[in-house]
Amino acid sequence: MANHKSALKRVRQTATRNERNRYQHKTTRNAVRKLRGTTDAKEAEKQLPEVSSMLDKLAKRNIIHKNKAANLKSSLRIHVNKLK
Repeated sequence: MANHKSALKRVRQTATRNERNRYQHKTTRNAVRKLRGTTDAKEAEKQLPEVSSMLDKLAKRNIIHKNKAANLKSSLRIHVNKLK
């Protein structure tokens, strides 16, 4: 276990950030899953910008790779366009 004050603080910060990152990643995955399961075009059009924004934020914070975010956004856009 850490002995220095700064190391103890770092442990607390890491745990907090890890928990926040895990929550945001899981929430985004569920949103992507929900959008893929949608068959209503209007609902999908409404959800797409929100999900894209979530993916961009994860990529910006290096929770997921930027190319993975781009690939997911592209495949979701294709799915929404097919519903029209």
